Amino acid sequence: MAPPILTGLMLLIAVGCAGWAFAAQGGRWSARMDVLTHFLPAVMIAAALTVLYAAIAETLLAKLALVGFGGAGALMAGWLIAPEYLARRGPAATAGAPGQIKLIQFNAWRRNRDLDGSIAWLLAQDADVIVLQEADAIGPLLRLGSAYHATTAGCSVMIFSKAAPVLLDIPTPSDKRLRPPAAGVTLRDAHGEFTVVGTHYVWPVFGGLQQSQGRGLARLLAQFPKDRLILTGDFNSTPWSFARRHEDALFGLERRTRGLFTWPAWDLPKRGARTPFPLLPIDHVYAGSDWRTVQVERGPRLGSDHYPVIVTLAPLP
Repeated sequence: MAPPILTGLMLLIAVGCAGWAFAAQGGRWSARMDVLTHFLPAVMIAAALTVLYAAIAETLLAKLALVGFGGAGALMAGWLIAPEYLARRGPAATAGAPGQIKLIQFNAWRRNRDLDGSIAWLLAQDADVIVLQEADAIGPLLRLGSAYHATTAGCSVMIFSKAAPVLLDIPTPSDKRLRPPAAGVTLRDAHGEFTVVGTHYVWPVFGGLQQSQGRGLARLLAQFPKDRLILTGDFNSTPWSFARRHEDALFGLERRTRGLFTWPAWDLPKRGARTPFPLLPIDHVYAGSDWRTVQVERGPRLGSDHYPVIVTLAPLP
């Protein structure tokens, strides 16, 4: 039998998880409530553990309370998470599909602890396009140390491409409050021109600012044909948030990263802290209907607090 104090603690956790998961449903109407949705995987796991603990609880009342509250929390959290993994995906391309492009999405972090190692890894990937956020430090170094064509140096978002851009730096609205930091290039392949846009949202804790940025980004994307458009960035929002679901529909593009956890990648040996695995999927890659997904994978732990994302796309035959 379990000690009563432990049972009481598990009951508090079960009630807290149920309350959290229930309140997260309010994200449909409130940007502030939507913040709760981002942490639902942890809530679901904690709630499920309280249900398992019910097997050793000392009284029938405690067992029923743990199963009731813990089960409700796990089910409500799972209800919002499950669509990310169950949703229908667009047709994939084979590994040998012609005309492939390899793209890397990476928030390199301004306090990157291993700039040389990060640059060496990026160059070793031989990617066709590299989209960086918090590129203030790494961007100028990569620009000088490689043959890549790059967007404007000194910007927090930079895009590097092997091919010479048809259009370097996309036109953006003058009022920066209406959009997140963004950069873009238009490239050309055997199938014609296509545009790559990179962006970096604020954290979701600032009321509706992130949602406002999404609307501004949608207006920016409306300037380009959607069928071959590629959008990538650190969106600071998870796929089960209502904001991300809304923008998935608003952008008119298919998100190719599905539940790919990318943050955090902290490795602070001097402080004895290292996250064993990423906890949130907040880096995303979108592409239009004329692109087929060949492969999506998470890169290694580098000097950043984010893992890189590697996406390979092939044009529609």
